[in-house]
Formats: sequence, structure tokens, C-alpha cells
Amino acid sequence: MPKVADYYEVLGVPRTASEKEIKTAFRKLARQHHPDVNQGDAKAEARFKEISEAHDVLSDPEKRKLYDAFGGDWQSAQAAGVDPSQAGPRPRAGRRGAGPRVTVESFGDIDLEDLFGGRGSFADMFANAGAARGAAMEAEGTIEVTLREAITGTSRTFELPDGKRIELKVPAGVASGAVLRAPGLRARVVVQPDARFKREGRDLTTTVPVALEIALLGGEVEVPTPKGGRVTLKVPPETQNGTKLRLRGLGMPDPKGGAAGDLFAEVKVKLPLPPDDQLRAWAEKNSGQPKPS
Repeated sequence: MPKVADYYEVLGVPRTASEKEIKTAFRKLARQHHPDVNQGDAKAEARFKEISEAHDVLSDPEKRKLYDAFGGDWQSAQAAGVDPSQAGPRPRAGRRGAGPRVTVESFGDIDLEDLFGGRGSFADMFANAGAARGAAMEAEGTIEVTLREAITGTSRTFELPDGKRIELKVPAGVASGAVLRAPGLRARVVVQPDARFKREGRDLTTTVPVALEIALLGGEVEVPTPKGGRVTLKVPPETQNGTKLRLRGLGMPDPKGGAAGDLFAEVKVKLPLPPDDQLRAWAEKNSGQPKPS
């Protein structure tokens, strides 16, 4: 797998950074690269995901200890039951685990003496932790899915370290952070940010342009749906800019079979530009501002 910058480099902080320094760095970078600020920018979206992943690990004391000790293999160490309090830092040798949309990590291909510079205490620690699970240890994986895949459900095929292939089904309505399991495999789901829809639980929000005359007098507009296609939405008269109109049942499904969430259309009133003489005269009359010369 290709080597990438470590989490400290991603956030631009030293390895001795405090929790406050890590949080400050994350907030600054998150504001700069958030998908809502950079709509349609794939690079910014990828950067935001990388920043979020780094913050998730470094802001958690136990995850950070494992990461400092094992780098990109920290999740495998966690799965093996390694006690974070016994994990010490090691020389950085590059991070593993980034790259394909479906990744699998296991201790099966790790040379412990090479990884830890021949320090027997670390090898013993792994041996003791691994003994409880037996020779065939549970592999760790990551599944990245689009929002549409999270709505409809999908599946991914993994190849385990022993060469066995296994298909893991991703249920409709899955959320980021969900853990899916199969014999010998544990995979965490990451739902990619979507440029058009913002998710909050099972509800989704999208911005819909509405002509000024429709916002004033009422009418109908078309709203895109996350599964594809469009639906017609009635806009009440005198609808203010920023109003959220509900489309029931068009949000995320419930993985447990409950009611689906809702889709909210946030109104963005569009001014007719250039305005005609009547609209300009009305605006000048009601603005209270002197007429421009």
C-alpha cells in the first residue's frame, strides 16, 4: 500500500502536541476544507476526510497511544487486545492502511522484530495478546461508500490474508462509524460526504433555488432526491430565504426497519438579474435609501 503522511503531519502539529493544540489545528483545517465550503471540489473533500480521520485518532488518548506505537497498524493492535498503557512510541516507518476503498489489515504479514527494532518486550506483548485469539486473528477493514450506496445498500468483497474471499453486505441506511462483522473480518464503514446533500441522523438537507416570484406568490419547484430523479415541491406564498420545507420519508432508511428520515429542501431565493424597471422602482421605493444618481 502507498505510504502517506502520518496523522501529525496531516494536522500540522508536532508529536508532542497537547489535546488543545490538536483540537485547534483540526478546527482551523476543517473550516478551510469542509465540503460545504468547497462544493464540488474532490481534492478538498479528500483532504477533509484525511483531517477528520487524523483528529479522530489523535484526540482519543487510547487510540493515540496505539498509533504512536504501531502507526498505521494501530487498529490491528486494538483488535488484538493490546493494552494502550503498555504501548510505547516507536521510530516512524510510514503509515499503512490508506489507499483502496476496501482495505484489510492483519498481523499475518508483519515481522514484529523488524517493526519494533528487535525489542523483545513488544514482541512478547503481541504474542500474549494474540494467543487469546488463536493463530487466525480477526482482520480489520474499512469500507468507503457513497451516500447513495448508504441509502440503497451495497456490498464489498474482501480478500483476507489467508487468500480467502468474503463478501460483506452493507445495509441500507448505514452510518459512518458502523462496524460490520463476518467470520474472521471486522470492517468499519465510512460514508463519503456528498456535495448536494447534508446528513443529520436519518434526515437529509439540500439547497433548492427558488425564483423570487415563486417565493412571494407561491408555486412549485423541483427538488433532487438522493436516490436520483426529482420530486415536485409546493412552495407556500411569502416563503423567506433559508426556509426549510419538509419532504417526508425521502431521507435515510432505518437499518433496523423503522421509519425513514425526511428530506429538507432549504430555500435559496434567486433574484431576477438584471431586475426589470418595475422591480427596481419597487425596491427603491421601499428601501428608504436615496435613489442612485
